[in-house]
Amino acid sequence: MIKVKRLNEEEFVINCDLIETIEKTPDTVITLTNGHKYVVKEDVDTIIKKVKTFKKDIIKIVDGRNGV
Repeated sequence: MIKVKRLNEEEFVINCDLIETIEKTPDTVITLTNGHKYVVKEDVDTIIKKVKTFKKDIIKIVDGRNGV
């Protein structure tokens, strides 16, 4: 899950495993696999960084449980 902001500054959370595409049109539009679209303030690169950080954190948790 990643936090993003709508254009009106309202913060919400998206399940990043459901992201299908991220487009800059000129606003950033996140499209999920279920077809829902969200216009957000963050740019494409920021969203990609948030997703990478989230995935890395999950891997750390899983590795910690496996004693790696």
